[in-house]
Amino acid sequence: AAIALDNGLARTPPMGWLHWERFLCATDCAGDPSRCVSEQLFVEMADRMAAEGWRDAGYEFLCIDDCWMAPTRDEHGRLQADPGRFPSGIRKLADYVHSKGLKLGIYSDVGKKTCAGFPGSYDHYDIDAQTFASWGVDLLKFDGCNSGSLELLAEGYRRMSVALNKTGKSIVYGCEWPFYLRPMQQPNYTEIKQYCNYWRNFYDVYDSWNSIKSIIEWTATHQNSIGKIAGPGGWNDPDMALVIGNFGLSWDQSVTQMAMWAIMAAPLFMSNDLRHISPEAKHLLQNKEVIAINQDLLGKQGYQIFKDKKFELWERPLSGRAYAVAVLNQQEIGGPQNFTFFLSFLGNGLACNPACSVRQVLPASRDWGVYNWITSLSVEVNPTGTVLLKV
Repeated sequence: AAIALDNGLARTPPMGWLHWERFLCATDCAGDPSRCVSEQLFVEMADRMAAEGWRDAGYEFLCIDDCWMAPTRDEHGRLQADPGRFPSGIRKLADYVHSKGLKLGIYSDVGKKTCAGFPGSYDHYDIDAQTFASWGVDLLKFDGCNSGSLELLAEGYRRMSVALNKTGKSIVYGCEWPFYLRPMQQPNYTEIKQYCNYWRNFYDVYDSWNSIKSIIEWTATHQNSIGKIAGPGGWNDPDMALVIGNFGLSWDQSVTQMAMWAIMAAPLFMSNDLRHISPEAKHLLQNKEVIAINQDLLGKQGYQIFKDKKFELWERPLSGRAYAVAVLNQQEIGGPQNFTFFLSFLGNGLACNPACSVRQVLPASRDWGVYNWITSLSVEVNPTGTVLLKV
């Protein structure tokens, strides 16, 4: 059978916008139409993505998450959009999104019901894949609620992958497979990458520093088991949603999420309101140098190489013998702190041998000059902030 690895997609981590975290399962269009999960919301976001630089920065997918469906399938057993909130249907919405130079993502679930209680794809994998393809959908986020058993969970993920490929339509396949497996057994990431283009490992991201911090910590703890499998065609998803531009993160914490998601080669899907976003958040999310690190064609995931009570040091190998380096200040008290390290520590001693240029990417761009490999570098980092370098 054809498998996701053969679909030629997600050669770099996918980028886009999705309605889950910011808009959750808001279905009251009469009471609050601007925040309702509806055709109007996605049309307005598509307009902003095309007109305000998001598409040109690389954010190409506009993704519908849970709660888009009608409560029941139609008379032919097909999923259908809620007729009140999506009066034109998904096909027309996809056409509109495509007219803006964007791609449309959609959501379903491996089980009998989605996490929010709408119809799932269990026992309907082929017809749902065909339906999505007929609508012009370009990405499927496939959740793992209500699957019944680990065997049915795995079977469902495999079957949907094969069903998507059988349609002949290029559809990026995002799985939640390892997240739902992990409480009971260690995921087989080699198998998961055979079927999925990216896969979620950890809890839903929240609009809070505790959430961002816990995702980074989990990724570091498990980097030996998850890092090597990531690469072109398949990526670890720490939970992709960038909550920059919302309410819960300080500026330094926003810089940390952007920097660390680039280091981790994570899919970059914003979940915010592009109609009401600050110029500072927009500038950070559209930072070309950070996006270039995330999208680097070498496709290596970064990893933590040092940690003490205050600081974490991460590196990510890049094309052209370069490295991205992140210095994260874990302290949540006091003021800026200095962290000093030898450049010979990077890349197993090879990153700066015999010399290298150093450029700061975040929190602001500036060249630091040329250094030899035995030089030490001192970096000042704000509490819960990150300095991102390219070496």
